[in-house]
Amino acid sequence: MNNALIFDPELLQRYDLSGPRYTSYPTAVQFHEGFGEEAYREAIAASNTAARPLSLYVHLPFCGVVCYYCACNKIITANRKRASPYLADLHREIELQSALFTPGREVRQLHWGGGTPTFISDEEMSALMNKLRGHFTFLDNDEGDYSIEIDPREVTPAKIAHLRQLGFNRMSFGVQDFDPVVQKAVNRIQTVKETFDAVDAARANGFKSINIDLIYGLPFQTVDSFAVTLEKILELSPDRLSVFNYAHMPHLFKVQKQMDADTLPSPAVKLAILQYVIEKLTAEGYVYIGMDHFAKPDDELALAQEHGTLYRNFQGYSTHAGCDLVAMGITSIGMVDDTYSQNVKSLEEYHERVSAGKLPVYRGVKLTEDDKLRRAVITELICHFSVDMAAMGHAWNIDFSTYFAKELAQLQDMAADGLINLSDGRIQVQPRGRLLIRNVCMVFDAYLKNEESKKRFSRVI
Repeated sequence: MNNALIFDPELLQRYDLSGPRYTSYPTAVQFHEGFGEEAYREAIAASNTAARPLSLYVHLPFCGVVCYYCACNKIITANRKRASPYLADLHREIELQSALFTPGREVRQLHWGGGTPTFISDEEMSALMNKLRGHFTFLDNDEGDYSIEIDPREVTPAKIAHLRQLGFNRMSFGVQDFDPVVQKAVNRIQTVKETFDAVDAARANGFKSINIDLIYGLPFQTVDSFAVTLEKILELSPDRLSVFNYAHMPHLFKVQKQMDADTLPSPAVKLAILQYVIEKLTAEGYVYIGMDHFAKPDDELALAQEHGTLYRNFQGYSTHAGCDLVAMGITSIGMVDDTYSQNVKSLEEYHERVSAGKLPVYRGVKLTEDDKLRRAVITELICHFSVDMAAMGHAWNIDFSTYFAKELAQLQDMAADGLINLSDGRIQVQPRGRLLIRNVCMVFDAYLKNEESKKRFSRVI
């Protein structure tokens, strides 16, 4: 596919609205407590009939130190023993969940997220992985995508070697920024050496994919300071890079109030940083996948996009569109059959439910046919920047132009601005529109009815 990008500051500023990141459609805003354990069990039964392979997500919420920008579901504590009772409950949930899925369904994908997954000890990690392997069917030929999020401050070469022995073959390293002034402002002090040592250890132990996370829009950042960070990161030659736009939403995430909003870069500076990042990474040969993600041309994400098989879920872009996602641990979100579901948020309620032999699902949503159709359109747009209207209509037994007449009328303004092309029976996102793909997707979102609902989402740029 054509991966060209055109950076148009005037258009980017004009279209810089708030909107979903579309790790799901409908988004989590539409989850409701009318969907509970019984509905989730019904979804598993339907999933067993389809017998799709599985993707497992395990949430380990503990962090030793809080990062002020963080919008993740986490528990801040210096007491490592606090993880023990939670892990016992997590083991119990693994037993409860696995008993409902037909044995033998392959686990093609695994992800441990947080929090900081390596907050727990080597022994606890071994016990958790053994529990998962004892209750689900893992691939033992290193062909599965088994990944873990890493804080370089929390690992040693020995711990990384241990993770490889457990079967992990992908790592995602949080860096955000190397500038000491920025690090102090966000309460994340992390040296270049810690990061380089961790990545070197991962490579030495045969991890086949390295991702590094950066954030632009943090306090005191400038184009020049971020350029220094990016140059250092490129020395590591990561397979993938995620360069996220910091969303300052203290009304939703109270910890962000610890940062002085007056020190955040202006929208113009943020745009300049983004432009520098895009130009630098594309010049270095990285492919812009979309939504802040870059990958080397031979990376599986880039190849999946080229072949039209890229997918997007709660972990971001994925090559495993055909899996049911089973999520375990507090706050975790799964996707089983035509449903989304989320576990309870507190340790106390989680313990109460799993101790009683109950699944900890407390809310979710069952997709309607319209939801599934719109999800298919949004997925094509956000993954491949194109929709073949005739093919989509045939697949869903609709006349696309009639069904989406209102949406196609709305797209005319974007077409006039050069964001998209509507000729030849396709919606084709143009180089000017690729950075604004969330805006294009929002046209097909039936739930964005008022400005109040948009306040829950970050700005698109």
